[in-house]
Amino acid sequence: MTLARRIRSLTARGHNPRGISVKQAPLRTASFSPRDGRSRPWKIRAATHPAWSLLILLALPGCEPAAPRTTAGHFAQAGGAFPDGWPFSPGTPPVAARGGIVATTDEYASRVGLGILAAGGNAIDAAVATGLALAVVNPEAGNLGGGGFMMVRLGDGSVHALDHRETAPLAATRDMYLDGDGNLTDRSVLGHLAAGVPGTVAGLWEAHRRFGTLDWAALVEPAIRLAGGFEVTKRLVSTLEAARDRILLFPASARVFLPGGEVPAIGDTFAQPDLAAVLTRLRDRGPDDFYRGETARLIAAEMERGGGIVTLEDLDRYRAVWRDPVAFRYRGYAVHSMPPPSSGGVTMAMIAGMLERWDLAALGWNTPETVHLMAEAFRRAYADRNEYLADPDFVDLPVGALVSEAYASERAATISPGRATPSAEVRPGLGAVLDESHTTHYSVVDDDGNAVAVTTSLNLWYGGKVVVDGAGFFLNNTMDDFSAKPGTPNQFGLVQGERNAVAPGKRMLSAMSPTIVEDSEGALFLVTGTPGGATIITTVLQTLFNVVDHGMNAVQAVHAPRVHHQHLPDRVLFEHRGLPEAAVRALEALGHTVEERDPGPPGAYFAGGMSGDVQLIMAMPDGSLEGWSDPRRGGLALGIRDASSRIPEDGNPR
Repeated sequence: MTLARRIRSLTARGHNPRGISVKQAPLRTASFSPRDGRSRPWKIRAATHPAWSLLILLALPGCEPAAPRTTAGHFAQAGGAFPDGWPFSPGTPPVAARGGIVATTDEYASRVGLGILAAGGNAIDAAVATGLALAVVNPEAGNLGGGGFMMVRLGDGSVHALDHRETAPLAATRDMYLDGDGNLTDRSVLGHLAAGVPGTVAGLWEAHRRFGTLDWAALVEPAIRLAGGFEVTKRLVSTLEAARDRILLFPASARVFLPGGEVPAIGDTFAQPDLAAVLTRLRDRGPDDFYRGETARLIAAEMERGGGIVTLEDLDRYRAVWRDPVAFRYRGYAVHSMPPPSSGGVTMAMIAGMLERWDLAALGWNTPETVHLMAEAFRRAYADRNEYLADPDFVDLPVGALVSEAYASERAATISPGRATPSAEVRPGLGAVLDESHTTHYSVVDDDGNAVAVTTSLNLWYGGKVVVDGAGFFLNNTMDDFSAKPGTPNQFGLVQGERNAVAPGKRMLSAMSPTIVEDSEGALFLVTGTPGGATIITTVLQTLFNVVDHGMNAVQAVHAPRVHHQHLPDRVLFEHRGLPEAAVRALEALGHTVEERDPGPPGAYFAGGMSGDVQLIMAMPDGSLEGWSDPRRGGLALGIRDASSRIPEDGNPR
């Protein structure tokens, strides 16, 4: 049987791909929360598709009952295996616990979060403390000077989305990153002008204000202690070496992170007294200091010194925003993720809607047939993402149309089982209307069923490489996530549209996709997310497919090789040694350009040629938890073995 015929034979015939039992509780209507505090439904281009409803959700009554919960670990039991030479084993047991799990990219931060759970804090408390700890020990991505998104699911089943993405300063203009000839400069990537107004501090404070249980001071204190000095790790040395030349361009940055012009040695004690002082003021005065007090004045002074445009007024005006999550069904599971200005939830919904037409389990994990279908769905969804999505406070977005059943059918019908569609032929479907990425993600679940997924970022390693003199933290360079010149690729190769152009006070589009999944009975199932720039969306979704379609457990779902397509450039990108040569040849025969990631220098801290850094927690049918931290960047998952005794469970083997 030819590859194309095999794909056709396994199309879900006679099946409502979004089919769920009409007895299930319906998912909520999604809306956005604009700056005036009111909630308005997503605007849909009814003139183009008059039959589309005003719902963002894909929970449509179907003719079949919801699928039962997948059996974790079935992949290995059925003889599933990763390619020869792949460095991560499918046989490693996950971290198991009943009293809660914290999974982060850094051992120090995981231990801080676990300590908060052990002290009686809930998942939100642990997430706040973990985020602050990451700002100290993971300065390439953990931050006070950046922003991000947080998904919260409480034990009562309610789901909440917190947007603390950076905003453009009031002095920002549409063409501020172009030279006199209209060409892009590096000012959106490097230096003071690249910084948006930071949102991390406001976001962590707002999450604690609404859902936290411990005193705020108790959550900040561990980060203060770490800023007093921690042992330098190979990870810190590796990232500083990679960013050294650009950090040296800024004296305040070099003074803190490259003393004497050199990267600190592994095993040295690294102290950050300026950052400790900022955190102490944050502990004692809350976010008022950061946005209106001494720290705010230090930020404004740094901006003035370096030609940046973030002012005291910008800082004073910043607010974190609660928004209604995007929610959609995939094979009976309810997936909750961030709405715009994150593109994650909407783009994942579009991809999942197309791929439900095929039986991926029968096609097999990462077979040429499955990779072909994923790549075709990815390219179509990214074409729409790049054209239509932006900050909903500034632009009417056709989200309801994009995630509708009708549109998923329309887009899926253009996928040929026997031919890759050139991206030049794939346009946005509604008509007119560098792996240096150093985001970080962490996931937390407590023994009461509260779950938190947080993705936060400076954008590139150490953001724009600018440290606030006297405050000791890096500022972001997320202004590059705007369409600095619509139709021109940004640093991640994404070619985005006019809707995401720079404007004062606007939030830039993001791929960050913290995600929480419930099973068909509405119980917590997965908490996940990853860094990775443009690859975030496809990485999170493949983790979901690995569990739901291919029966993988937490470790296998994280360890499995990943592929990526983002419409432009037109290529299937796969991790080094992640696809067998026969699969590559089969994909090329379909017309795909297939490219293996560069493995990088031997001996590098980050596993060469890899994509993402997933932090995954899975709730098991017996009420226990299993978790895993991606070995690609050397993180650690830790759990409390027993809720009553608060005994820690060992994490990933180092």
